[in-house]
Amino acid sequence: MLYAAAAGLVVFLHFLFVIFAVFGSLLLFRFPRICFLHIPALIWAAWIELSGRICPLTPLENYFRVRAGDTVYTGSFLEHYLVQLLYPAFLTRELQISLGLGLLIWNLTVYCFFFRKKRETLSQVRH
Repeated sequence: MLYAAAAGLVVFLHFLFVIFAVFGSLLLFRFPRICFLHIPALIWAAWIELSGRICPLTPLENYFRVRAGDTVYTGSFLEHYLVQLLYPAFLTRELQISLGLGLLIWNLTVYCFFFRKKRETLSQVRH
């Protein structure tokens, strides 16, 4: 039971990390210093997607599942939990690259918007 709970906790933390990597840039508008946490998370998430690697949290979850007597899955966290919800087919390499590029483009757009607004605000204060 303890191992099953640990596997569930890893899934929950993994999910929170993915949400933070995708949408964490939006927190800049309320907490500007969040960028010191978000940028490394964004780089890590994009690297995992673009390199085709498996996040270390996936084997950790599977370790706990094996210890709990549950079945394990192959592939990545996104493929097993998230992509199955969004796409009927399995995660292809092309889709994984698209997700990684989309992650970078989305967050770069938010960061550019944030810094442009910040610059406009500073410009108004000076005048």
